[in-house]
Amino acid sequence: MKVGLDVGSTTIKCVVLDDTDHIIYSTYERHLSHILEKSEELLRRVAAQYTPQAQLAISGSAGMGMAESVQIPFVQEVYATRVAAGRLAPGTDCIIELGGEDAKILFLTNGVEVRMNGSCAGGTGAFIDQMATLLKMGADEMDIAAQKAEKTYTIASRCGVFAKSDIQPLINQGAKAPDIAASIYQAVVNQTIAGLAQGRPICGQVLYLGGPLTFSRCLRESFDHTLGVRGICPENSLLFVALGAAYYADQEFDLTAVADRLRLHGASETYRSHPPLFANREEYEAFHARHAKAAVPRVPFGADYSAPVHIGIDSGSTTVKLAVIDQEARLLFTDYRPNLGNPVPLIREVLQKLYEEHPALHVASVTTTGYGEDLTQNAFHTDYGVVETVAHFTAARHFLPNVDFIIDIGGQDMKCFKIDHGAISDIFLNEACSSGCGSFLQTFAQALGRDIKDFAQLGLFAKRPVDLGSRCTVFMNSSVKQAQKDGATIENISAGLSISVVKNAIYKVIRAASPEELGRNIVVQGGTFYNEAVLRAFEKEMGVEVVRPDIAGLMGAYGAALYGKGRARADQVSTVLDREALAGFRQETESRQCGLCGNNCQLTVNTFADGATFISGNRCDRPITGKADDGAWNLYAYKRKLILGYKPVPGRRGKIGLPLCLNFWELLPFWHTFFTKLGFTVYHSPFSSRNLYVQGQGTIPSDTVCFPAKLAHGHIQFLSKLGVDAIFYPCMTYNVDEGLGDNHYNCPVVAYYPEVIAGNCPEVQEGGTKFIYDYVGIHRPKDFSRKIFEILRKTFPDLTKQEVREAADAAYAEYANHMALLRKEGGRMMERARAEGRRIIVLAGRPYHVDPEINHGIDTLITQFGAAVVTEDSVSDQVERFPTTVLNQWTYHSRLYAAAKYCCTHRDCDLVQLVSFGCGLDAITTDETREILHAGGKLYTQLKIDEITNLGAVRIRLRSLFAALDEQKEA
Repeated sequence: MKVGLDVGSTTIKCVVLDDTDHIIYSTYERHLSHILEKSEELLRRVAAQYTPQAQLAISGSAGMGMAESVQIPFVQEVYATRVAAGRLAPGTDCIIELGGEDAKILFLTNGVEVRMNGSCAGGTGAFIDQMATLLKMGADEMDIAAQKAEKTYTIASRCGVFAKSDIQPLINQGAKAPDIAASIYQAVVNQTIAGLAQGRPICGQVLYLGGPLTFSRCLRESFDHTLGVRGICPENSLLFVALGAAYYADQEFDLTAVADRLRLHGASETYRSHPPLFANREEYEAFHARHAKAAVPRVPFGADYSAPVHIGIDSGSTTVKLAVIDQEARLLFTDYRPNLGNPVPLIREVLQKLYEEHPALHVASVTTTGYGEDLTQNAFHTDYGVVETVAHFTAARHFLPNVDFIIDIGGQDMKCFKIDHGAISDIFLNEACSSGCGSFLQTFAQALGRDIKDFAQLGLFAKRPVDLGSRCTVFMNSSVKQAQKDGATIENISAGLSISVVKNAIYKVIRAASPEELGRNIVVQGGTFYNEAVLRAFEKEMGVEVVRPDIAGLMGAYGAALYGKGRARADQVSTVLDREALAGFRQETESRQCGLCGNNCQLTVNTFADGATFISGNRCDRPITGKADDGAWNLYAYKRKLILGYKPVPGRRGKIGLPLCLNFWELLPFWHTFFTKLGFTVYHSPFSSRNLYVQGQGTIPSDTVCFPAKLAHGHIQFLSKLGVDAIFYPCMTYNVDEGLGDNHYNCPVVAYYPEVIAGNCPEVQEGGTKFIYDYVGIHRPKDFSRKIFEILRKTFPDLTKQEVREAADAAYAEYANHMALLRKEGGRMMERARAEGRRIIVLAGRPYHVDPEINHGIDTLITQFGAAVVTEDSVSDQVERFPTTVLNQWTYHSRLYAAAKYCCTHRDCDLVQLVSFGCGLDAITTDETREILHAGGKLYTQLKIDEITNLGAVRIRLRSLFAALDEQKEA
């Protein structure tokens, strides 16, 4: 017999072959992270049912360490897959395999090549399971639902956090579950193609392997449709790696002896550890008693209660919380439950219960907060809405009036606020990772087959908590599995994970250099801090005793109720729906595409019984008002208008294409004028769109490069279809020197991305459109005309030096005029804003952040708050060069620092920095910009943007900024 064992990240597969290589036994089971125990059990099972003597080999992502420890041959899983495919599916060109946390594409023709996920489990079975949980479905139910979908939404799949950022608002806004399910599968497809194929075409005979592709018909069909193929999901598709290991096996072992060695290995403890959370039981009892003191007084809430009450409703990303308080801020009633995808019926149910059980109820105010704030306010006609940061601050101040730092850790969100002089001075949100949140612990508890409450308790008295570091969930999975192999108990893993949550919060989200800089008067809140292991780990890491209210998970609702109480008149009666209106209440949801402008927003329209409607998913007010934004307060809109003014002028020499991406958002005036003056008809690609991105994603060679760079591929493909004679996209090491920094480089991506295009886009390779991407420097006008002449004459030999000199002069003049127009309009806009008392927001980023597909309408969103939006390059020229603590050698960064300095000298100006996720240089610019602003007494707000189109988190961040500015003004 031959035995192949495939130990994957979430499942274990075993096949037994007879002497003719036929399968006589196979199994596919989840191991719930009990890898050694499950492997031992399987080997004993095979030995008992068949024979102890067999040829054995092990494969799989979690199998290498185990194989080494018991001295069994290990087969790399890619090789095992190839061996099995060669025998069972000859002629295969490409294999797509999705596992629990692993994803790979294996190209078998024109040279064997494998692409695997390295740093993220987005687009794998674990990701699909997480998303199914979010939809309150099993994975099989989600597949059935997706087959009934009518439309798809744009959902990021690179990371579960990003996906939740897209999905949760859709759920809260009433989008249909089948449409969301289909969108999730499409996101997996896009992730696989853009993130794994990395520019290599997937074609020919395609084989689908692994659990997700085997069990989901919709996922296979999405791959087929996107790739234009008819993929095959073969018999035993779940077992190919195990089969390959079995085919490879050529050494005979006693399976029972191997199982004994596995048991022996599992008994040792060889992992790195932390000190225990509590030295003894007495220390825990003192800790528990201290935190029990931070309690809200509760009073009886009888059926005849008639005094005024104030209700706070926190409609969060995954839960709905409701608190009822009296005039002395004492608690009368609380409710805490999962939102089940739509908070509205749950809130209605709780309100009806309050009315029924308290006939004399006098509701003085109802205040909503959280992700579903607007929906709840429109559905039930509540009195007030308050951004959740202010709600949490209001509640924290009630417990600790001199609070100077608040940290709120929820299921998938983390919010941290610094308080200075009674106002929020700094806000930190987790934008890229949920490894410091409650869902992180929940995921591991489920993976280990435990209830989250029991799992948390296990860690309190662990003797040797595992040192797991502060890492993302994917890496942590590997660390947990390794710790289990090294003998760590469930108790020590639980404690280690709680410590890791805290380290992630402090050092990854807040990015504190030391705990001391955060503050000494700290309130912790959010459901995660009910976990006493997390609370203890936080206190030990911070070196200070903190306040954890007994209503830590209800602080948003409690703070909202306090907010309403503070604003209600003495005799006020709430505008919330009464019992009769609630009885006849109904909610209907409809999803439709707007189409009134180029954004083509996917709208969710909620209609209520009284005829009121609430529209969500819109980037501008046009679906609500019917009127287009005239851009009067938006310099981004003015920039786009200037760019659209450069239209093709019929010329005698042919057609030149310019891609409207990256630095062309600033240099289009220069190059359009230059080539037009030379007699070319100049075309530029359109503003970016989702469809443009999808069309070009098959040639993107990196999943970690910034989104603006990824978009370039779609622009190149668009221009190649126009039939231009050449596409001009030069490499540019340097930018224009504006005298603000130590040098004037472009960032490496902006400078050299044309090289990436040339190496990966078949449209501009041999036989395609001519692609001119030579190295050019417009920062040296004296040399420019000579060098560009030498470059262009290779393609256009009839050009003369005189023509090029004249075209260059015209280009420089047009660029100068373009920048002058921009700065003049910015100055005029700020002058008008000051005259009207409007806030001015410098929305600082790179030139390409003006692209509406990149900024997702953030500029328009800010103007909806009544502020004027200007750009960093419209004010940077008004600042003299000044010293910075970092090497200031990038043109775009020099403008950013200068804009921050400008804001520090103008009370009505504040800066919001746009950062593209994955931008390495912005790891430096963000810290420097924050330091400049803080030194000038200004708040720092950063918005990370990427493929995500839902602006729920961005809206909260901006509202928090404006609320903090209001508080500062009042103080």
